[in-house]
Amino acid sequence: ADWQAIPDQLVAHIAQDEGVSEAHIREGLRLGTIVVMGRPDGSVRPLGIGSGLRTKTNANIGTSEDFPSLDDELDKLQVAVAAGADTVMDLSTGGDVNAVRRTLRRECPVPFGTVPIYQAAAEACDRDGSLEAMTPELVFEVIERHAADGVDFQTLHCGVTRATVSALESQPRICGIVSRGGSLLARWMKATGQENPLYERFDDLLAILKRYGVSASLGDGLRPGALADASDRGQTAETVVLGELVARARRAGVQAFVEGPGHMPLDQIAATVTLQKCLCHGAPFYVL
Repeated sequence: ADWQAIPDQLVAHIAQDEGVSEAHIREGLRLGTIVVMGRPDGSVRPLGIGSGLRTKTNANIGTSEDFPSLDDELDKLQVAVAAGADTVMDLSTGGDVNAVRRTLRRECPVPFGTVPIYQAAAEACDRDGSLEAMTPELVFEVIERHAADGVDFQTLHCGVTRATVSALESQPRICGIVSRGGSLLARWMKATGQENPLYERFDDLLAILKRYGVSASLGDGLRPGALADASDRGQTAETVVLGELVARARRAGVQAFVEGPGHMPLDQIAATVTLQKCLCHGAPFYVL
């Protein structure tokens, strides 16, 4: 990973905040087991996530078609930060999504994330009347738009591939695909016969993230949504792919963490975390 590019001031702040040495932070960055976000000028609070650091909490906010008010989202942002949220994500799908994101980013004092596939799908439906009209070019244009607006991390469902969806279908679920991004991409792939562009053009994706200094949150689009669906073929197949993509992100100098694992019985948690950490090379996990 391009860990040497992280400013010393940022590392020092995080080390003091976490009660660990700067060497610990640097070693975690080198290995990819720690992700660092924030800005040295203090406009975005420095934050470390990963091995040996305290668990962080994210708050999701965002408009919908029924509730498109930016003022409401600004209120939610204020409440979330006051309550101690370490990061905030904007999942907006209604109103002027670009204006909402840019305003929230400007007002948010902590690391800020988005899910670009939501906007790409919505724009395709608004413009051409169907999800199937979404093109890889639109997807990447929206990703770069979000990156240029200064978001710190993006959730990207790169592990939802034709092969992993096929693995899921070979072992039918009670709840199917419960991830919004995962379901959008699975439907798009089935309708068009094409591979997920986030996977097929992963190098292009990494180039955008690298250019703008954005961290990759590799989304678990096939996470189980019911206890009975836990640890099945779909979830496991996706996790294997995400582990491969973590390694590629590190080689490209892009920080990466991984979403997972979704719903599961209590007696599977320890084994699942051990397996996921192994498959994903010790990457930090964003637990849903």
